[in-house]
Amino acid sequence: MRKALVAGNWKMNGTINDVKELTSKIGLAERTDVDIMVAPSFVHMHSVGEILSGTNILLAGQDCSEFDQGAFTGETCADMLSDLGCTHVIVGHSERRQFFGDDNKRVANKARKAEIEGLCPIVCVGETLEERDSGRTIEVIERQLCAVFKMIQNKFIIAYEPVWAIGTGKSATPEMAQEVHQNIRQYSTVHSHLNGSDLRILYGGSVKPDNADELFSMPDIDGGLIGGASLDSESFLKICCSAAKLIN
Repeated sequence: MRKALVAGNWKMNGTINDVKELTSKIGLAERTDVDIMVAPSFVHMHSVGEILSGTNILLAGQDCSEFDQGAFTGETCADMLSDLGCTHVIVGHSERRQFFGDDNKRVANKARKAEIEGLCPIVCVGETLEERDSGRTIEVIERQLCAVFKMIQNKFIIAYEPVWAIGTGKSATPEMAQEVHQNIRQYSTVHSHLNGSDLRILYGGSVKPDNADELFSMPDIDGGLIGGASLDSESFLKICCSAAKLIN
């Protein structure tokens, strides 16, 4: 049985006071029937980790460098995240691919570096609207996954995030998301070292309390990678409740 996971990607948002308040509210709501994770910006990581210390809320990095420590100004390496208490790190988020040039090879290198430092990579995949309209969704995602599968050997998580649904208020229908998740599970069973039935696959793309139930009722959706809604503790915790109710 795959346990539900809801991860909040806070992106580049919040003052230190905002983040402390948000973290405290989420930390008070820890639960055992769903894994809850937050990914603050690196500058807030230490403060968030201190507040969550002693809870079962997981801590994740939003990204990591493909390099070890060294002369890479502005970068954050995987062992720095591990040192701050992170257990996971997001790699290949569509915003990294779109705005910062993270191609499939770089994403694979980041995933490999993460697992070397004991972090579980959350590998993001997804298609643009143009790619979906031209019928290339599965082709694009398989190419993204193939690069990573060649590099990593340990446990990982996949997050499907249709690029056209991120920050737009649009969301794939539950049936559309399920179709892609099912294909990802089948492809992963054949081409990765993991049994696809054990692989956790999250959906990310404008998940909100009012659509979480429908999305999480799909058999191959194991939780969510939540953006905007994770910045509001009430909304985020409602999504966590939906995941616990429908997935486990």
